[in-house]
Amino acid sequence: MKFGSVDNPGNIDFTLPPDHPDTIRVLKKNPSKKTNVFVGCAKWNKADLKGFYPRGTKDELEYYSRQFNLIELNATFYRIFPPEQFSKWYDKTPDGFRFFPKLNQEISHWKRLNDDVAPVVDNYLYSAVNLKEKLGCVFLQMHNNFAPKDFDRVINFIEGWPKEIPLAVEFRHTDWYNDKVVAEDLFQLLEDNNIANIIVDSAGRRDIMHMRLTNSRAFVRYVGANHQSDYSRLDEWVERLKHWKANGIEEIDFFVHQNIEKESPLLSAYLIKQLNKELGFSLKIPNDDSDSQQTLL
Repeated sequence: MKFGSVDNPGNIDFTLPPDHPDTIRVLKKNPSKKTNVFVGCAKWNKADLKGFYPRGTKDELEYYSRQFNLIELNATFYRIFPPEQFSKWYDKTPDGFRFFPKLNQEISHWKRLNDDVAPVVDNYLYSAVNLKEKLGCVFLQMHNNFAPKDFDRVINFIEGWPKEIPLAVEFRHTDWYNDKVVAEDLFQLLEDNNIANIIVDSAGRRDIMHMRLTNSRAFVRYVGANHQSDYSRLDEWVERLKHWKANGIEEIDFFVHQNIEKESPLLSAYLIKQLNKELGFSLKIPNDDSDSQQTLL
């Protein structure tokens, strides 16, 4: 079973929790007059995004990057690519496009932020910085069995992270968010070090759903359930993002996932239309000639 998937999504209460009391305080510390917004999918390959690419498309990334302005780069979790590969990705994509690469599994899942992880991080970043201004934000995703007993490792990792490279973090063990003392210590650590606290909106993991921003970046990983409720959930997100925009958020990074990924471009396009309409953005609407709301399973 994929992370957070459920058999009957219609039985889930998807209501977004209220903002954490400190979220608006964080936004108002240094309110931005302009909000940058990036929306896109987790993958660009044709095998997953079935039906998205026109017949005869030769380069999937080149086409994808002219429809969306963001990609969650999961491939970097499985291997550390050489600098030349990042440079090729950079060259294929237009100005304004952003990559959000996941830190390699050796860092998060094998070494689990141990003291000897620094050389691996350095090697990873040596390559990733070749994305130059198209490097949106690196993100760290820990295994769901990585618990607060190893909080000292998190502190050392966060405090040692190079400040010039944006970072966001995601924890999946329930105690990071549902042990109040642990949660507040974690939030403060991230806030003090200008690290984004990733929000994961997934059907089967409402226990880790939080609305605590720790800097002026909203990094949202939205996992649809291939159900009609996916659209009403996005409508609620539009209202929350409108509220954050009114309070000076600087950047919104919204990643649309699906258990069956072929529908991710449809949901992303719907979200973009709503953001343009309700928040006054002018994002490109991806090519889609179908009635997206009638194509979900």
